[in-house]
Amino acid sequence: MSALLVTAGRGQRQTWLGPVSAETYRAFLASGTGAALAPGFLQCPSWATVKAGWRSQLLGWGPRSGSGAARLSGVALVLLRQFPGTRRHFAYLPEGPVADWTDPDLDGWLSPLLGHLRAQGAFAVRIGPSPAHRRWSAAALKAAAGPGRRLSDLLDCEVDPLGTAVAERLRARGWRRCGDGDADGDAQPRYVFRVPLAGRTADDLWSGLNQEWRRNIRRARKAGVQVTVGGAAELPDFYRLLRVTEERDGFRLGRSLAYYERQYAALNAEEPGRMRLYLARHEGEILAAHTMITVGRRVWYQTGASADHRREVRPSNALQWQMMLDAHARGADVYDMRGIPSTLDPGERSYGLLRWKLGTGGQVAETLGEWETPLNGPANHTLYRAFRLYLARR
Repeated sequence: MSALLVTAGRGQRQTWLGPVSAETYRAFLASGTGAALAPGFLQCPSWATVKAGWRSQLLGWGPRSGSGAARLSGVALVLLRQFPGTRRHFAYLPEGPVADWTDPDLDGWLSPLLGHLRAQGAFAVRIGPSPAHRRWSAAALKAAAGPGRRLSDLLDCEVDPLGTAVAERLRARGWRRCGDGDADGDAQPRYVFRVPLAGRTADDLWSGLNQEWRRNIRRARKAGVQVTVGGAAELPDFYRLLRVTEERDGFRLGRSLAYYERQYAALNAEEPGRMRLYLARHEGEILAAHTMITVGRRVWYQTGASADHRREVRPSNALQWQMMLDAHARGADVYDMRGIPSTLDPGERSYGLLRWKLGTGGQVAETLGEWETPLNGPANHTLYRAFRLYLARR
């Protein structure tokens, strides 16, 4: 694949866009310049190895200078899924691209990106812009809980002007928000829970926990729960507990042990310690296991699993507290506890997950969610509709 030189956007600026090496891509993410200040782990090159069944491309772009040289101003990991029975592909940029969303000239880099993907045989594209849309404090959510209530009903929130502007620009260009307002239309969580760490001490984090969380952490200590960082050898224990958790809580991620082994190997090959497996033992038995991922100054609690028995010793609270402390010690700005349900109804089973995370004193952020657009041409629109039906059946 060759690089493109495209004149696009206001002022008709020239933008270079093309494939880049994994080394160049990672160097941009590590540079801390512009949009690369806070990339997500789903846009790291290693994630392509995790996603079996998808073909991948690493792309980069930037303005072409007068000397002809180009400097990167954005990058994207593109996953390509072939539509059965055709040679066409669905292009997916999970929680990406890593772009300068503050740039009012969106077409300066978005048009070349879509042009490249169209040339590669993509009939539709899905992206996940990084700006947040709205935020709610833990106190506001606790006060608003009630029968039939949902996050979308709560007006007591902080609206991000950048997120609002990006959404308006995408709609004006024909992009469609997946699910049309229903977060279930997204592959990645639209509502996430984040605990701010920047500028806070460990004592501040402790004070931010509610009384139930502090009591449960003390109970785990008194019971002798030990928290350690495991390795690949303990992934089968994690997976066994994950299946127990799925059965207990009524959900199914549909992932195999091989998926987590591949993820652990790929992320840690890219950067040692990028993915960690935390274990909580009581009397020598692993009662809970959680995974944590670090990229730059962001840390995510990705997946948690726990046993059905001895829950009174609170192993999960002990794990989360140690993970939060370790994220703080690593200089992270935020501890992201990932997805939460949109319900505020205590009578719904899924509300328990939100209630548990609210106890850390963080806040809920609604991301812009995922957006799709079919690429030009009647045949592409037909394929796009067929592919949406195919995904719905799966």
